[in-house]
Amino acid sequence: MSTMNISLPELLKSFVDEQVAKGGYGTSSEYIRELIRRDQERLQLRGLLLEGVASAAAEPAGPAYFAALRGRVAASRKRK
Repeated sequence: MSTMNISLPELLKSFVDEQVAKGGYGTSSEYIRELIRRDQERLQLRGLLLEGVASAAAEPAGPAYFAALRGRVAASRKRK
């Protein structure tokens, strides 16, 4: 694992320390890694949403669509 040192103003450092103590993180590094992972997920979701907005319009989803979707979810759960 690589190391990265960051400088924080005292107020931010105190905030991180509080979050570590409250949130069950072992170290400030664990807390920061979690923030980075969440930001990566947010960016991925944003990209997917923008991709969806740019795609061609589909037919409205009706009862048959949702029934098929529930079937796929149920089948996926059975495989796990």
